Amino acid sequence: MFVVIAGGGRTGARLASLLLNENYKVRLIENRRNLLSLLHKELPTEVIYEGNPIDPGVLEAVGIREAHAVASVTSDDSMNLAISFLAKKMFDVPRTIARVNNPNNAWLFDEKFNVDVSLNQADVLAHLIQEEMSLGDMMTLFKIRRGRYAVVEEKVPAGAKVIGIELKDLDLAAHCVIAAIIRDGVMTLPRGDSKLQPYDEIIAVASPDGAHKLAELLASPSHLERSSGRKIS
Repeated sequence: MFVVIAGGGRTGARLASLLLNENYKVRLIENRRNLLSLLHKELPTEVIYEGNPIDPGVLEAVGIREAHAVASVTSDDSMNLAISFLAKKMFDVPRTIARVNNPNNAWLFDEKFNVDVSLNQADVLAHLIQEEMSLGDMMTLFKIRRGRYAVVEEKVPAGAKVIGIELKDLDLAAHCVIAAIIRDGVMTLPRGDSKLQPYDEIIAVASPDGAHKLAELLASPSHLERSSGRKIS
């Protein structure tokens, strides 16, 4: 897959590095001298193209007509929208991704303005905080099906509700599947009559609702519920 990245700041450089590690073809466009010197220390020279990313001639020169996606991640919202417009309307790029710097401009970043995917950093951060708070000690390993499901891992604490109950009786099947149990360093594939023990590690595939329900079942009784700074009994 070929991705054109407009903007060589920290976001663009990091994105380029991640995509290169996944064997994507990448071209990153940047025209600020101070950033170009840093980029050449982090990325292969052939990845970097010096030029104004809003210039159609520059976009043509990096091969945008063959690109599968364009990611506009500059620090200027108007520029990100303009690049998305050019990518869609002039070069017929299948997928446009644009960074939202000012949350007040988020309403502009949709299909009407030629943006397929908007990256609103404020919303992403708020979502991550909300998710981490709601899932307790559960760790999300990675997400699948465009984020609709997650592969999660957690250790069963002493006193958790799930201990001693057969998996088939946990009422998780519609939203969560426990795929593996690791006990004393040995991984086993669970069955319906399997029971969890304290300090087991489990790996599960879950929807957001399933992950929240599993987190409740795995909650340690020593964790305080907080309401107005007091423990709820």
